[in-house]
Amino acid sequence: MNKKMYAPWRHNYINGTPNNPSIALKNNCIFCHEFEQNKDDEYFILKRFPQTIVMLNFYPYNAGHIMVLPIEHQGELSELTPSVRTELMEVTNQCLPILKKALDAQGFNIGINLGQAGGGGIPKHLHIHILPRWQGDTNFLETLGGVKVISADLNKIYTNLKKHFAAIP
Repeated sequence: MNKKMYAPWRHNYINGTPNNPSIALKNNCIFCHEFEQNKDDEYFILKRFPQTIVMLNFYPYNAGHIMVLPIEHQGELSELTPSVRTELMEVTNQCLPILKKALDAQGFNIGINLGQAGGGGIPKHLHIHILPRWQGDTNFLETLGGVKVISADLNKIYTNLKKHFAAIP
């Protein structure tokens, strides 16, 4: 049975349209806009590195779902310099022990959705998804109803993770 849960509140975010239409977005990209605002707490930016940024996903698939993004606005791996690609992987690697420690994560799903056909909700700005996982983290609602319940407060997760990311030089 293929059930769908509609989430129209995500439309503006995914399409790079701010809630205030009078705001022009850099590169017509919500990520680029958030990066240049320097409002890290508002946009759940956990850490800025020289060429990449780690942030919580506003619309997580699981509690603690974070993303690692290049600061540079590019949608393909091949468009990034080797230096940026290297930093993306190194930062992704640094995130794992933090999620293990801070959230007691027992495993991870890590992925990149390239292009809209590849599942990218914002395909013009590449990002790596890191989803913490736990034994038995699916429940009857997801199994029977096809609905995922995320019982986590983004603000509390952000506060918890932020102090761990602050320890990275």
